[in-house]
This record gives sequence, C-alpha cells and structure tokens, in this order.
Amino acid sequence: MRASRNPISGAPPWRSNVFSFLAPAGISSPPRSTCPTPPPRAFALFAHCFTCSKDNLAARRIAAGLAARGIAVLRFDFTGLGNSEGEFANATFSSNVADLVLAADHLRKLHRAPSLLIGHSLGGAAVLAAAAQIPEAKAVATIAAPSDPSHVVGLFAEHIDAIRAQGSVEVSLAGRPFTIKRAFLDDASEHNLTAQIAKLHRALLVMHAPADTTVGIDNATKIFIAAKHPKSFVSLDGADHLLSNRRDASYAADVIAAWAERYIEAELPPATTGAPEVPRNVIVQETGDGTFQQRISVGPHRLLADEPVAVGGADSGPSPYDLLLSALGACTSMTMRLYAERKKLPLDRVTVTLSHAKVHAEDCTDCETKVGLLDRIERVIAIDGDLDAEQRSKLLEIADKCPVHRTLTSDVKIVTRAAD
Repeated sequence: MRASRNPISGAPPWRSNVFSFLAPAGISSPPRSTCPTPPPRAFALFAHCFTCSKDNLAARRIAAGLAARGIAVLRFDFTGLGNSEGEFANATFSSNVADLVLAADHLRKLHRAPSLLIGHSLGGAAVLAAAAQIPEAKAVATIAAPSDPSHVVGLFAEHIDAIRAQGSVEVSLAGRPFTIKRAFLDDASEHNLTAQIAKLHRALLVMHAPADTTVGIDNATKIFIAAKHPKSFVSLDGADHLLSNRRDASYAADVIAAWAERYIEAELPPATTGAPEVPRNVIVQETGDGTFQQRISVGPHRLLADEPVAVGGADSGPSPYDLLLSALGACTSMTMRLYAERKKLPLDRVTVTLSHAKVHAEDCTDCETKVGLLDRIERVIAIDGDLDAEQRSKLLEIADKCPVHRTLTSDVKIVTRAAD
C-alpha cells in the first residue's frame, strides 16, 4: 500500500491527495481524496459512471463542491479505468461493489468510514448495493442511476449474442474501445437491486434529469418506489446524463451537501460548556467557482461569500459588506439579549435591520470629517416585548455597547503579512 500527496495547484478551500489500495483481486487502485481545509466534518465515498473515471468532470466538480462545504470525498477508479491497474474486461458489477467496500475500509483505517455514499450512473447502483456492507454510511445519494445493473447491457445490445457466443467482444462506448466478457453479462443479471433498495435502511436522495437519454427517468421512479422513507427526489432539469455542464454539477453538489447535513451533523464534535473560550481563526479561500466566490471557514462552520450579479458575481452568498453588517447586527441583538436577561426584562425579540452607504461628508451634520466620502451604517432596531419607554430607551443605549460596534468606532489597526 502506497501513500503520496499531490496537492492541487492554487489555493482552493480543499486539497487533493492521491494514494493506493489493493482491490480484492490484488489490483492497485489509486483513489483521490478531495479534502476541505480545515479538517472535514464528514467523509463521503464517490462511485463514478460505467466508462468514466474518478477524474471525469462531474466527479471532480461534485467532489470540489462538497469539499468546499466541509465534506471530504474519496473517489477512485474501478478496475481497468483511469489510473487503476487490471483489465476492464475482468470487471463486473460485483467487483465494483467489492471495490467500494474495500475503499470504505481503507478510508476507515486512514481517517474514518464514510457517512455519505454518492454514485453516478452505474456507480449509483453500486453504492445502493454496497451500502449494507458499510455500516457507518447514514445516507446514500444517486445521480442518474439505473434501477437494475443489467440496464448497462443496453449500451451494447447489438453485441450481446456475439459476447455470449465468443466469450468476449470489443465494443465501442463513448468513442472508446472496451472488451466485454460473458461474465459481465451473467453477473449483471444476477443482482436484484430493488430488493436491496427496499432493505437499505438509510436516507436516500435520488437525483435524475427528466430528459436523460442514457438512463431514463423511469429508473429513478423504480428506485424511489422501492426505497423506504426517509427518501427524497430532486429533478436535474436541463442536465445531461454526464452532468457535463458545470452549473449542473455544482447544483448537484449543493443539493447533496444541504440534504446530507442532517445525517452527518452527528459527526460534529459536541459543544463544550464551561470551557474557556479559545480564539479561532477565520479562513477565507477562493472556491474557483465564478469570479468572486469565497469559502469562509470558522471552526466547524462553513458559508459562502460572493458579490451581486450587478458587479460580476454570482450572488451565491452575502457580500463582504453584507457580512460586516451581519456581524454588527448579530452582536447588537446578542448584547441586548444579555442585558435583558441580566435585568430580567420581558424582551421577546430583537430585530436589527442594517444598511451601508458611502455618503458625502459635507452632508453629515454630526461628523468631524467634512471632506470627501465617508461610510454610513444605518441600524434600525425593532424591540418586541411588554416594555415601558424607559426600558426600551435603555436597551437602545446598550446597543451601542456591543463589542463589534465598539471595534468599528475605535482606532483599528490591521496588520498584513505574507504567510509562511
């Protein structure tokens, strides 16, 4: 077993590592792990489509999207594909399932077992079949998956008789030659996937494009009907089978990450009470998606920042000034709540509405600066509760004592240095 690191160039909010493990037949399969920085909240295992590899566009984009949301993704090549050793001709659906189980075991030894299984096309069928052998997996997501492994045989239906007669035949799939053996046909027909789906006992997300011409949408219907709750279906409207459009792959990653949140949240370390507060850094990194999108990491928390469409962004998250106002608003409300709790005031709710603008200094009657432009933050506070005028006035006064307010109005020095 070999291990080596191969970080992606640039500075996205993830790192990509390559290492090797031996498949059941003693064949080396070099998987790639796409890990977020800082350390991941959870691990996922990704199975690619029939003639794809771990590095096809959909696999890479989905892995990067999940890593940007704090989920590390291990993807690898099935036997005979990509960088995997061995012959594709010797691969079967059963061997693909065995590879997945072994990859999960390898991940379990290196870090921890995957709590999320993701499969694209035939890889989707494979993760459905493998889930029972990966007890730590809490959720399974399929993308354009067939409801029966033998569906893939339809890709070379005109060669089936020749394969059975000759034992093996070279066929052309996606413009590339592949040797298909009789053993592949026999193995694919032996699996009762719907029975396995019925006994999945895991949360299931089925994603499929209505206009998929490779694996029809009826397959998604069969998978969904066979599964027990909790189960969800998401239509990938306008996408093709391979998710070749970047936006479709990014959308799939967003949906999977959001859906899986409730099933992986148990992996987060429990909050400690009474422990001394430890300062934690805020890490902001480009995601590579769009011109401005940034991934913000604060301890176990993740969020995106972006700019509005009007200034060249994708509006996938709050702008930097939105975040600044959010910090002030949250701090204001928290400070008022603490005061109300301490004074036992009947405060029901605080709502803070903020806006920021550049204004001419000469238009500001209570500002020392009278030349050029200055920043103006307007803060409107709604106070709900059975409070008298004096109590409301005191709460408004306390709002100005919030730490962020004091920081913004004090002499702030920002020190910038190059990273080591």
